[in-house]
Amino acid sequence: MRRAKLPRSMTALTAVVTGASALAMPATAEAVSTETTVRAVDDTYVSSSRASGAFGADEKLAAGRLGNDSKTVVLKFTVPAGTDVRRAVLFLRPMAPPSGRLTVSRIADNTWTEARLTSGTMPEIGAAVAGVTPKAADTRVGFDLSHEVTKPGTYSFALSSSLTGGVVRFRSAEHATGGGPELVLTTSPSPNTPAPVKPADCVTGAKLVPSCGVLWGGAAGGFTSKPRDVEHKNWEKLSGRTATIFHTYHKGDEAFPTKAEIAMTSDATNPRVLLLNWKIAYGSSWAKVAKGEQDRRIDAFAARAKAYDKKFFLVLHHEPENDVVAEAGSGWEAKDYAAMYRYTIERLRKQGVTNVANVLAFMGNEKWLAQSWWKDLYPGGDVVDWIGLDSYVSAEKGYYHYGTFADLLDRKPKGGGPGFYEWATTEHAGKPIMIAEWGAYHRIGRTTDKSFVYDSVLPELARRPAIKAIVHFDTKADDEGDRDISIGSTPAGLASFKRLAASPTFNVKIG
Repeated sequence: MRRAKLPRSMTALTAVVTGASALAMPATAEAVSTETTVRAVDDTYVSSSRASGAFGADEKLAAGRLGNDSKTVVLKFTVPAGTDVRRAVLFLRPMAPPSGRLTVSRIADNTWTEARLTSGTMPEIGAAVAGVTPKAADTRVGFDLSHEVTKPGTYSFALSSSLTGGVVRFRSAEHATGGGPELVLTTSPSPNTPAPVKPADCVTGAKLVPSCGVLWGGAAGGFTSKPRDVEHKNWEKLSGRTATIFHTYHKGDEAFPTKAEIAMTSDATNPRVLLLNWKIAYGSSWAKVAKGEQDRRIDAFAARAKAYDKKFFLVLHHEPENDVVAEAGSGWEAKDYAAMYRYTIERLRKQGVTNVANVLAFMGNEKWLAQSWWKDLYPGGDVVDWIGLDSYVSAEKGYYHYGTFADLLDRKPKGGGPGFYEWATTEHAGKPIMIAEWGAYHRIGRTTDKSFVYDSVLPELARRPAIKAIVHFDTKADDEGDRDISIGSTPAGLASFKRLAASPTFNVKIG
């Protein structure tokens, strides 16, 4: 509601952070770190029963539900340029003893203002990023947002309450006695801080799972006739980093790895590992493969894989949901896919292939997750090394699947149920996850900055330790010719992507 004041330095964090999302800082770090308080640039709330009501001038912020009226707090902060953020905690002061569960969610759109925001103009709320259940005695309630607020820039958040018969109220920046929302930042330590111990190198293991960090990859030149190896190298130059995973696609009896693919993984200066998609049932069916009718095809590939003698990823028929024919005897039922997958992996193992890490790459969108047969696609944990996801988001507001990196991970089945990441980490706990295709798109001719999508990746990876690899799919025109999924469609988007690519998170060596 008020404009932000200049940050003021603090020598100690005096507020108490409540709830499971609060993380204690080591005592030594608190002794040498500087803390800065940033006040909200905009703070308000919206009311579902008053679609045109703007409450930016109110002394209170309200969250909860009374009858048919649902209230949500909306906050915006700007972290000044040059701030070296080490930790970020949001604090709110309740006007009465708080109750219920409070949840903070990210809002990607920062164009709103408190003077104009209403429930009718409310931007889309993204994934939850923090939550606490305060005690009635708490005079300040804190939410650890360290994975969200990581550098200078503008950040918007929504605060909701689990209360269905009440509302929790907090002081706004306009409150007569002060005490509005604050973002307390732990910034660069003093010069006396001991130098950090250099961590051990991150390296891939037997199934190419990194010991730490996240594998970085690319699939460039999609839906063109250009050589994939050439396009991959061009994409690496554009993005500023060697894409460790080199992703290519094959079908049927095609002989692969190809000479070009092998050459790409023989470059000692730019170490790479192959990610090979294979539609093994091309010209046949999943059921026929499972019955042994493509053994010659499998055995020929096994011989080539052993001759290659380097570890690589193999995806068997990516995005199988899109090809299921849910009719008895079609040969393309979900159970046929599972049978094909198991049969192929077991036969490769019997043939002595030990250098393959297989990836089951789902589409994982709302439509397919809701199908009764979707669960039947999974062939069993003993024959699946990695769980993969091919998923995209729109950078164009109002267009299909608009959102951030979190949104492409958390799509839920129509009718309710867990999102994809939650499903994978609960039903198949311990399996590494690869985002085997991802990207942000806008319609061709409607160029849109994709920066906010790329900026959202690192915080999500920090919160989701099961993700061990991400592979960007890059093309200026998708298979239907109407979407641009390239990283260079705008200068701002490219700059953001290059910052992402430069992260040490992706410093993983191939073991």
